[in-house]
This record gives sequence, C-alpha cells and structure tokens, in this order.
Amino acid sequence: MKKVTVIGSGSWGTALAVMLAKNDHEIMIWSRRQDAVDELINERKNERYLPGIVIPENIKATTDREAAVEGAEIIILAVPSRAVAETVRDFSPYLKEAQILVNVAKGLEPGTLLCLSDVIEREAPQCKVCVLSGPSHAEEVARGIPTTCLITCEDEEVAKVVQEDFANARFRLYTNTDMIGVEIGAALKNVMALAAGMSDGLGFGDNTKAALMTRGMAEMKRLGIAMGGKPETFAGLSGIGDLIVTCTSMHSRNRRAGILLGQGKSLQETLDEVKMVVEGVNTVQAACALAERYHVSMPITQTIFKVLFEDKNVEDAVLELMTREFKSEE
Repeated sequence: MKKVTVIGSGSWGTALAVMLAKNDHEIMIWSRRQDAVDELINERKNERYLPGIVIPENIKATTDREAAVEGAEIIILAVPSRAVAETVRDFSPYLKEAQILVNVAKGLEPGTLLCLSDVIEREAPQCKVCVLSGPSHAEEVARGIPTTCLITCEDEEVAKVVQEDFANARFRLYTNTDMIGVEIGAALKNVMALAAGMSDGLGFGDNTKAALMTRGMAEMKRLGIAMGGKPETFAGLSGIGDLIVTCTSMHSRNRRAGILLGQGKSLQETLDEVKMVVEGVNTVQAACALAERYHVSMPITQTIFKVLFEDKNVEDAVLELMTREFKSEE
C-alpha cells in the first residue's frame, strides 16, 4: 500500500482517486475549495463533477498543500492545463526528489507552447515526471468500466512503478517513453473533437466525421513527428485510441462544445452551457502557433481557430475544407 495524492477534485481526479482506492492505497485529494473537501469527507460524494459515485472511506481530502503531499510516493496532477504551471509552482516547496508526479491534463502551455511535462519539470525539477494518457472518460473509470491507458516517462523504470501501482482488473496500463508523441496526440485530439462535434451539430453524417477524424489524425501525426515524436505512437492509445473516444462519445466535453457551436451558439454561450473546461479551445491557439513554427500544414486546426476566434461560419468552414486544392493523401 502506498500514499497517493491527487491534486484537483474535478471529474478525472476524483475518478482516479476512486479507482486507486480499490487498489488499497491510501488516497488523499487536495482541493482549493473547502466546500469540495467537506462534501468529499462528510457526504462521500462529488455531485458537481462525478454525480452518482460514492467516495470510498479510504479517501481523505484537504485544502492544505503541505499536508496533502507529505509522505506521498506518487502525486497525480489533475488540474486543467492552463492551471498546471501555477499549481506545480505553489506545491513545489513541499515536493521531494523521490516523489513521482503523474500529469493527467491534456494541453499545451500558451505563450511558451511547451508540452505540460516540460512545464512541470521547469516548476518542480526535483520530481520525476510521468504522463497518463489514453481513451479514458472519468465517468466510466469511476464506475469500474474496463479502461486501457498509457503511462509515459522518459525513464521506463519510473513508468513501470506507476504501472504496477495503478493497474488492476478494470484499469490496464501500458508503458511508453515517447513523451512528445503522447502529449501532442493527447492535446490535439481535443481540437479534432471540437471539429467532430461541429459536424454533428450541423447534422452531417458518419462519412463527414470519419473524414474529419482521419484527416485530423494526419495533422496530429504530422506535427508530432516534426517535434520529435514517434510515428507509431499516433497509432496507439494516446493517438487513434483517444481520438476515437473523444470524437464519438457524449462524455466528451469537447465534442459537446462542438455540437453547440455547430448549432449556432457563440463560444461564450457554449462554454457557459458545458460548465466545465473545454481543453480544445485553449489548445487550438497553441497548435496553430506550433504549426507555423514547424512549417506544418494543419488546415482543420486552423479552420477551428477561425470559427472560435474570428467568427467564421461553421458550415462555410466545413465546406471550405471539402473544396480545398486537390492533392495526394500522403
């Protein structure tokens, strides 16, 4: 049994805490909100982010940063991508060299365009950093529905430690050392889910969505390879696996946001209705900047940017993609 701390009391952090509690670990959830801590401890639930799930008795919660990570061998960072740098910076004085930080957010840092593992290493260089990624909706993991993910670290021995401590009969983990490929796939699939949702919102069919997903994967792979990722990573769980689940499931907040945009709602109206962080909205800006930096063609990504931030009509955007200059698929 190990002490595992989860930083963040949202849906994914809570779901992982519930799953890991079944592995007989001592689990601590840190939240910045005292009302969230009180609900977790006193009512054994998190109705805002994970309704209907009972919080096991071996899960504790606190708002105290130092107490949260004291003695923890593994620390899960489960906050939105935009909050990663600030959160790790706040916790860094209490983090020790032997501790493993597992990031589960999917995105890129605005401005620097860094992958989140690089952001974490910058803010807490004393820790060993891993990334957990793959097709994994929180709602299903919390209910014990079989799920398979990747644990990624440049040091495979560190990844194996997390693999052994996290895995169980309902949650299978593979190791991977391609941090760049995994993180680019994880971040950009949210952009493609916005596109898939827009297609659904417009009333288009399976043919359209399949085309968007396939050509979207080509963009993800193209950028990932240009940045140093491995081509085979994009055929795996954090590539095509995560893309499929995020583009097709109603659990996906990015797809839900895309549907609302396709139905004619503004970006602000969409975010207000979804009520949770839509990572693709933040990621698309960084992705366009990376495409320019690495001279990579990413027409779907750039079109989504125009819809979100330049008031491009959604249906016109899709039709423009369909009528682009003819070229080889390669």
